[in-house]
Amino acid sequence: MSAEPTAEQVKAPRIRMRGISKHYGATVANDGVDIDLEPGEVHVLLGENGAGKTTLMEILYGFVPLDEGEIEVDEKTVEIGSPHDALSLGIGMVHQHFMLVPTFTVAENVVLGAGSPANMTLPHRRLREEVQAAADHYGLALRATSRSADLGSDGQQRIEILRLLYRGAKVLVLDEPTASLGPKQVESLFHTLRSLAGDGHSVLMVTHKFSEVLEIADRVTVLRRGRRVMSAPRGEFDGRRLAIAMTGEEAPQLPPKSAAPAGAAAVLAVEGLTVAGRGEADGLRDVSFTVHEGEILGIAGVAGNGQQEVEEALGGVRKIEAGRVVIADEDAAGLSPRDLHRLGVGVIPSDRHAAGLVLDMTLAENLGLSAVPQGRFVRRGVMRWRSLRQHARTLLEEADVRPSDPNAQAYSLSGGNQQKVVLARELEREPRVLIAANPTQGLDIRATNYVRRRLLESREAGGAIVLISQDLEELMSLSDRVAVLYRGNIVYESRVEDLSMDEFAVAMGGGRAEPQAAA
Repeated sequence: MSAEPTAEQVKAPRIRMRGISKHYGATVANDGVDIDLEPGEVHVLLGENGAGKTTLMEILYGFVPLDEGEIEVDEKTVEIGSPHDALSLGIGMVHQHFMLVPTFTVAENVVLGAGSPANMTLPHRRLREEVQAAADHYGLALRATSRSADLGSDGQQRIEILRLLYRGAKVLVLDEPTASLGPKQVESLFHTLRSLAGDGHSVLMVTHKFSEVLEIADRVTVLRRGRRVMSAPRGEFDGRRLAIAMTGEEAPQLPPKSAAPAGAAAVLAVEGLTVAGRGEADGLRDVSFTVHEGEILGIAGVAGNGQQEVEEALGGVRKIEAGRVVIADEDAAGLSPRDLHRLGVGVIPSDRHAAGLVLDMTLAENLGLSAVPQGRFVRRGVMRWRSLRQHARTLLEEADVRPSDPNAQAYSLSGGNQQKVVLARELEREPRVLIAANPTQGLDIRATNYVRRRLLESREAGGAIVLISQDLEELMSLSDRVAVLYRGNIVYESRVEDLSMDEFAVAMGGGRAEPQAAA
């Protein structure tokens, strides 16, 4: 393959999706949706969870067959029955969870599955040169000989983009591409997307962040309950109009945050925490911080720099190699999750499916996961199922979980409603310490506001919260202090009101900045 794209490769197709409908039984995922994707534009797709965005993208990429409607590429009606069909038409998709072989190099991941078997017989050196030339041409800042496992989330994302471009993709579909990126990485991604659009490629991107829509979108289309309710070019939309289109009402506002109490006692003290990483990850090295009563400490950093180790070590599911964890004057290092619960620790895990819920269990059973082992809803060794279900119904109605049916299985709920269940279970115990890891990732504006409001309510009630988040706006609006993790070390810490955004951004990228204020 030549690194220089041909004129045909650069000329982006125009995509027209007309009357797209998709039903799953009685559920309508898409209802007569029309959307165009023009050459050289970045088109953002917005909508609440369950609005039909993912289904529409999966129809375009051939994962899901449509029930009604038609798709045109370059003004020709086409049938897209698989991702292979989509790629043959110049349409590629970058998923949230990357599909790379960690031990392979950039070049090996890029060429894997590309072209005919004859192409794979080319000398490795020739393949590396082709991939490097393509990476240089598109300005993707990749070395063909680097292993994908050694790159951060942004580097792995660039490999995925390069794989599609190498295969001749002229339309890129990106699902929440900034979810695990820091500010510098987002800036770099947007620069890449603008450059590709300038070369005639087309980008269809899903994001929940209005700030990103306002920054990158040439056009935005909003879906609500499976239908298109708005499509407008840049200059004809703002945050308020987008919020109303998404939800049918004004954007909800968080309650005002009171000042953190002066002289409050330290509820959580972490001293010299050292945790081994997985594989070649750095883990944590000599990390120390405190969180006081009625305070939120925000933990920032590009994904993979120790955030998961903090979450799992404080939650009792990762071995602590060295250091101390003190909760309300009690040594908590090495305690099991059950013992930590007894000490008053709650955890909202980053992966609600793997660690927050048992998807095949009912909502009542999930809400009782912490309470039942501690003796609640049990009398003389017998489960009091009626009491558990009644209690669960009360929690579900208070949290506005839909449906508020204690007998519904967790897998049947949307992501936002699943997160509400986890939140209801953990906050119902009024924890002394709450570990909240990416609590709103992938949630729509309504569910995000609910989660953030509940966190602030827990803070107001005196809870000490460790908020680990990739969402900088979330960190700044909720936290009293922020700390930046880089390769397992805290390289910056500051009260939010004293924070220097320049120093914060440098720290996120690996530079070391002196703390602005003591803890």
